[in-house]
Amino acid sequence: MHTVTLIPGDGIGPEVTEAMVKVVEATGVEIKFEKVEAGGIVMEREGTPLPEDVFDSIRKNKVAIKGPITTPIGSGFRSVNVSLRQTLNLYACVRPAKSFEGIPSRYENIDLVVIRENTEDIYSGIEFDHGTPEVREIISKIEELSERKIREDSAIGIKPISRFASERIVRFAFDYAVRNRRKKVTAIHKANIMKATDGLFLDSARDIAKEFPGIEFDNRIVDNMCMQLVKKPELYDVIVAPNLFGDIISDLCAGLVGGLGVAPGANIGDELAVFEPVHGSAPKYAGLDKVNPTATILSGVLMLRHLGENEAAD
Repeated sequence: MHTVTLIPGDGIGPEVTEAMVKVVEATGVEIKFEKVEAGGIVMEREGTPLPEDVFDSIRKNKVAIKGPITTPIGSGFRSVNVSLRQTLNLYACVRPAKSFEGIPSRYENIDLVVIRENTEDIYSGIEFDHGTPEVREIISKIEELSERKIREDSAIGIKPISRFASERIVRFAFDYAVRNRRKKVTAIHKANIMKATDGLFLDSARDIAKEFPGIEFDNRIVDNMCMQLVKKPELYDVIVAPNLFGDIISDLCAGLVGGLGVAPGANIGDELAVFEPVHGSAPKYAGLDKVNPTATILSGVLMLRHLGENEAAD
């Protein structure tokens, strides 16, 4: 018997997670879903969209599956989903993109996976608004250290990329390739321009690739990669990228196979895993019973594989 934390979410979340539960239960796998609430539905009652019992349940059960969650205005969160990933150290975002018969698409036989670093990059949320004393101090220090002028009315965002996190996500990508009999890993970057940050990511990827001689490795500059995916997506297998580029590339890949309505996702750490569709909560469609639950059902498939229930997942 598996126990899994179930977070229905809000908007269309309860509808699509209900459909997923029915499909998972129909496989015959014994799963107890422990339901906890998050998002706007609990904001007024708890004063936070992410009550502590959500984290407690996930830490206890090790595995969770959730519907989309809206970040309520005035909640103090930039993003509920980002906060969940950062608090639980879910450093790897896994986004498969696979063609399915009957789903309209411009392409056939696509089967690739985007693995995105979840904790660093410009998405770290380290930003300083324009006109504040803090940003003026930062601008002054940058100009002193780099001898580059920055307009005084600028806002500043910080892009941290560490060797530790870069090596960790690339190793995760290669391990994923080995476990799933994939043949190739492609690292995405903009090291030709961002030589320090993306240069470090690329150097880390090259170093880790040497540990896996049985897996082909190459790298692509992100803008070129976008073009290559549109022209020849069949050439790619496992794609690994820093946070921002991974976010963009994974949505592009979803578009190749039919859109976000068929795009599942997983956020995985060393001990915990949270599975979710990648689309939003679409509150205007809530309760209308007209939203495609496929992305959530496929997220349930990823969850079953994570639990070792491969026959049921198939």
